[in-house]
Amino acid sequence: MNRTRKGFTLIELLIVVVIIGILAAIAIPKFADTKAKAYITAMRSDLVNLVAANEAWYSDKNTYVGLPASPSGSIGVTISQTLTVTGWTATATHASVAGISCVIGVGTSTPAGQAEGTPKCQ
Repeated sequence: MNRTRKGFTLIELLIVVVIIGILAAIAIPKFADTKAKAYITAMRSDLVNLVAANEAWYSDKNTYVGLPASPSGSIGVTISQTLTVTGWTATATHASVAGISCVIGVGTSTPAGQAEGTPKCQ
């Protein structure tokens, strides 16, 4: 009697499930890290865009005072800025990235040890 069985054995299926589990355990943390990097990039980009907007204001008014207090950024990014007549600083944070913020400064308000108009995240 010739019995031909079609399908996979339980051991074969278990091996496939274990391999998929191992690959998922490797890929998920890397994906989460990639999302955090994207949020930080969004914060930096918003601060660089803010430089262009604030400098356009300054070229018209010859002062930074009077700029909108809380400019809008990308989705999830909150920007707060401190203004003086001759400079400004801004800090960007993201709701999904705890403990990391990006700071930028222009003019006399540039943070010590940081290049003017260049965002620094920490």
